[in-house]
Parts: sequence; structure tokens; C-alpha cells
Amino acid sequence: MGGGNATPGSSAPSAHRREVLRQASVALHGHVVTLWEVSANAAVAALASSIPDTPAGATELDLAATLKRWGAPIIAGSRWVGCRVNGDGRWCIAPVRTRPAAPPTGIERRTRERLILELAGLGLGAIDTADGSRRRLPPAEALWEHARQPSVIAHEVGNPLAVALGNIDLSMNSVRSAAFLEPEFRGALLEDLANACAGIDRAADYLRSIQDRSFGAAGRQSRFDVTSVIRSCITLERPLARRRGVGLEWAPPVDSAYLQGEPNALYQVVTNLIRNAVSASDGRKGLIVVSLERSDDTFHVRVRDQGAGIAPEHLDRIFDAGFSTKPHGGGSGMGLAVVREITRNMFGGTVTVESEVDVGSTFTLILPIPPQRSG
Repeated sequence: MGGGNATPGSSAPSAHRREVLRQASVALHGHVVTLWEVSANAAVAALASSIPDTPAGATELDLAATLKRWGAPIIAGSRWVGCRVNGDGRWCIAPVRTRPAAPPTGIERRTRERLILELAGLGLGAIDTADGSRRRLPPAEALWEHARQPSVIAHEVGNPLAVALGNIDLSMNSVRSAAFLEPEFRGALLEDLANACAGIDRAADYLRSIQDRSFGAAGRQSRFDVTSVIRSCITLERPLARRRGVGLEWAPPVDSAYLQGEPNALYQVVTNLIRNAVSASDGRKGLIVVSLERSDDTFHVRVRDQGAGIAPEHLDRIFDAGFSTKPHGGGSGMGLAVVREITRNMFGGTVTVESEVDVGSTFTLILPIPPQRSG
């Protein structure tokens, strides 16, 4: 199918998109400019090109080679505009969006071709917004749309984590060899440092998993034990809760429970819920209980706190991206939105909340058990 036949030119929005592509092609000395959309299975489809009836082969984008080269996250539903400008046949691309990229902090390194394509992307984004036909990206994906590229995140955050881990290892060696420390105190200190190391390892693993997903990889999806993941969450979050004067208990009535997916994704969900509960309990010295139960063909993970609770008028919005009941600057409003998105998209589940002001809240993850593993 030719790129020019992907979107009929009879409608005004399609005609406007074609005109933007045509003008970009003129500015790029006649190079064919193509508009693509990323599908749910991380494939790309050519929607239109600057020249009608362009042969399909002329608009085929190698997603792995191109978007990964540019450090671009692969987001289902996102659109890209680009053309071949180099003698080696590689593509230059830019995202379709409604706001321009942040200005450079130093020397402008974008090529003339890239800047032209970014302007084309802004024009196409404006058409999509005016047309109203483009769906809004899910909150977790929208966060990525405005975040820095995954390769930069991995570098800027991963390196300091590695340094911190090395320093903790040195501290642990010093503690082990310190003869003046009481054995009981030494053991408790080493346990805290080991928990810190485990937390850093988890953070590094999660960064790598985000980078893998952003490039369309399947990540490390596998059959994993839910109880092991939740137990790690409890172990690593208990010191933070203790510093806030909040108890954190784990009440697992099932010995083992298995799901299919990425363990780090569930770790992020449960950790977000625990930290949300700790924040709601701050100053109240209450108890947070995390439980896991099986009900027919689903697992129920509950995080119950004795915190401030949620006002009835806020319950319908608590999972909306950007919504927060905390004072300005106290939270991004993305934590619970990400919880809902991961629960839905990774595990096909749902998350609910029951709450009463000055009594507490209970968040429940309802996770379907894969049929082949339900027995």
C-alpha cells in the first residue's frame, strides 16, 4: 500500500496533513517526507507521504534501527514524521506533538533537516488537536512524551546509583571490621545497609526495564512469584515507614502466587501504593497492612492504611494523571495514575479504592491469574 493512499485526501484534516508534508518536502529539496503511527504491537504504519501514491518500500521505517538510534521511546499511538536525507539511506525523524521541544542548554546540535521536520511535526500536531480525532495518550505514556529520552535517563541516573552502591559496599566493609561496635548494633547497621543496596539494585533494574520497553523490547516478562515481589517491597519500604513513625506489616495467607509479566512492573505498583499509604499516615503513627488473597481466578493485593483518608469528592479523580490532594509541590499526581496504567496494561487487572476521611484507605489490585497457570 502506498503511503499516499493511507489517508484519503477528501477530508480537510487529511488535505492539511498532506500540505504540511509537501511543504516540508520542498524545504528538504524534494525528499519524500512520510508520516507514521506506532501501533499497539510496536510496529509502524505509514499514514501519508508528501508524494501521492509513493511506493510502500520508499516509506518503510526500520523502527529498531531508527528510533533506537535517535534515543526515542516507542509509544503506541505516537506519530512520527521523517525522510531519508543521508547518502547511507538512514532516516531523520521528529515526533508529532503539540508543543515544541525544550530549547538547547548549550550549542544547537540539531541539523537543518531535523529542525524542518520538528516544525512539520508541530504543524501536524496542531492539525490533530484541531481535528479532535487523536486520542489522548495514557498517563504513563504521556509522562514519557514529556520526559527526557530513556538513554539519557539511564545515563544520568544510573551512573550516580552505581557510585552510591560502591560507597555503600565500602561502608559495609568498614562496619564489619570495626572492633568497637557492639555485635547487635553492627548486625542491625549491616542489615540497613544491605537493604539500601537492594533498593539501589532494584532502581537500576527498573531503569533498564524502562529503557528496554521504550525501544519496543518485550522486557523480561516471565512467570514470577507475586509473594516474592511484595515481600521485597515490604523489606525495602519498611525503613522509610519506620522513620515516619508508621508500622508496615505483611499478611500473606497464600504461600505462593504466580503471574505472567514483568516483576519490576508489579514492584513499582506495590511500592507506589505503600509510599502513598505512608504519606497519608504521616504524623498519625498508624499501621499499614499489605495482604494477598486468592479469589477464584484472581489475586487480590490490598494495601490498607489508617491515614487521613480521601474526601468523597476526590475519589472519582484519584487515579487521574496530574491530580493530587497534596499541597503544591508535594506530589506530581502521577503515582496512582501510573499504578492504574501498569495494572491494566501489563496484567489486565483493575485497581479500586475505599476510603473514609480520618479513618484510612484501602487500595485493592485485582489481578487475573493466567488461565494456563490457574491450576
